[in-house]
Amino acid sequence: MSAREWIGKDFYRELGVSSDATADEIKKAYRKLAKENHPDANAGNAEAEKKFKAVSEAYGVLSDTSKRKEYDEARRLFGSGGPGGFGFPGGGAGGGGFDVGDIFGQSGGQQQAGFGGLGDILGGLFGRRGGAAGATANRPQRGADVETDVRIDFTEAVKGATLPLRLSSPATCSTCGGNGAKPGTTPRTCSNCQGSGLVSRSQGAFAFSEPCRDCRGRGTIIDDPCPECAGEGVSTRTRTLTVRIPPGVADDQRIRLAGQGEPGRGGAQPGDLYVRVHVAPHPVFGRQGLDLTITVPVSFAELALGGTITVPTLEGKVSLKVPQGTASGRVLRVRGKGIAKRDGAQGDLLVTLQAAIPSKVDDKAREALEAYAEAMSEHDPRPEITELLEGR
Repeated sequence: MSAREWIGKDFYRELGVSSDATADEIKKAYRKLAKENHPDANAGNAEAEKKFKAVSEAYGVLSDTSKRKEYDEARRLFGSGGPGGFGFPGGGAGGGGFDVGDIFGQSGGQQQAGFGGLGDILGGLFGRRGGAAGATANRPQRGADVETDVRIDFTEAVKGATLPLRLSSPATCSTCGGNGAKPGTTPRTCSNCQGSGLVSRSQGAFAFSEPCRDCRGRGTIIDDPCPECAGEGVSTRTRTLTVRIPPGVADDQRIRLAGQGEPGRGGAQPGDLYVRVHVAPHPVFGRQGLDLTITVPVSFAELALGGTITVPTLEGKVSLKVPQGTASGRVLRVRGKGIAKRDGAQGDLLVTLQAAIPSKVDDKAREALEAYAEAMSEHDPRPEITELLEGR
């Protein structure tokens, strides 16, 4: 994509957020739209695939602090005509200024290679705020980070898993290896700017460094562009990665895959891929850190008289002794039956005992309960409350 196309896009509108949205709001909007339009969930839907690519591109810019700053600055400068007559054709630029559209125009029959990025435009025109005027416009630029989501069940989160991950994302063009030229050819150094991507121009008392018109600021010219990526060096492709989910991963945790994000420009390192894990709840077990939790219904007799009950674990079952006179709601700990991490940390199983009250009782059970109530009539189960009531 050329810089003119980049400036012309409204990335905020693509994500449905305002221009002053916070990083969290941008991330939340991206995750929602990416999930709705992901190719895996919309097989054969070209419109959803197009939307998925658009929101991914928008997030790649707005999630990067430096890229977003350059994008916002360019929108302020060029979107309204800019200072001193900078602007796109028809943008109401004042007389005497040069037209930014000329910089990006397809003039002189040159190849339609993409531009190096908004930072190159601003750096060339305004000297990068005190930086060296001779800084090159085609400096290496690290690739953007990418985020995707996976869903796993509770047991996989506890024990760990290895999952295939299918992605449709920008990647280094496999046909040209990322240099943008047709196989068997190579880009040549631009003779106009000597490979710097910038040329100097005087206008009255001012001197400007602007992107080279011959090479569009890249420093090289591709005479025969790659047929797959049209000279960009980057193409969208579907790839399958293997993601190792570590034991004990938490819901909404991110796993970083270094170097698996968008490819870098000019030989720079690629970005990273962040896999956000969503864990499905278990019908019986819960989790507190490395401890597993379970609530086990028990009878009144088991609580009052004590006994041994059998409790399930993720790997089998254990026998648990209930002390005589145990209160409903008490938590018993079974050591070593929680989540085990690779670093040796080990959680426990926390068993909450809950008195099971039958909704109906037969005649025999009723007689037994009435006899018990009679035998315990002298015992007050709530002495503190009784004392408070009698004092009023």
